[in-house]
Amino acid sequence: MPQFRRTALVGGGGSGIGFAAAECLARAGHDVVLAGRRREPLDKAAAVLAERTGAGVTTVVADLATDVPRVTAAADVLILNAGGPPPGRILSVDDDGWQRAFDLLLRGPMRLARLALPAMAGRGFGRVVFVTSTAVRQPQPDLATSVVLRAAVTSAAKLLSREYADRGVTVNCVAPGPTDTARRREVLAAMSISDAADAANVPAGRAGRPEEIGAAVAFLASAAASYVNGTVLTVDGGRTETP
Repeated sequence: MPQFRRTALVGGGGSGIGFAAAECLARAGHDVVLAGRRREPLDKAAAVLAERTGAGVTTVVADLATDVPRVTAAADVLILNAGGPPPGRILSVDDDGWQRAFDLLLRGPMRLARLALPAMAGRGFGRVVFVTSTAVRQPQPDLATSVVLRAAVTSAAKLLSREYADRGVTVNCVAPGPTDTARRREVLAAMSISDAADAANVPAGRAGRPEEIGAAVAFLASAAASYVNGTVLTVDGGRTETP
């Protein structure tokens, strides 16, 4: 555990992978700031985390597609996580759909990164982790906006990883496969796919648990990962076929 507690800002921290990542970070010795668009789930999540971990947990209500919370500049760890845009095939997404997905997955995170990285470099330590998807490497036709824009995020993360690596700042991606979250259940229902069918091609035989993704995020945020930079950590039970 560090001699002093670092602060982690976690997007989408009220539920799912964001909450799981926040819990893993809290257990690793971080104070955690949960960011999200709705006050009630954030406050509930913060109360649960504080009780479970004893960590300092605060919240900030913000739409990270459009807002940049003040705490961003003070964060030692920035977890850029957001629920994906609605399902849709590549030619069925209209201009507004592309714009909303662009703001959510790329432009919003880049705003936060522009503020956070120089401040991290000034302190001599920083960790930025983008939560993307294995669909970047193995595209899913019904998730077109997510596939296209998370691929752009992966390239942006690689470029960002070169900026301040010599000053203690790393930038990486975690690419989850099918993970048992409310978001996944909504997407499967929209596409009329059962959980069993979705997990049928996963060698592990099941969807991942959010805490398994959270553990990968927490590792990349740790001092132990100081020489891991500009990479994508795939956490998918072996489903992705491409190397």
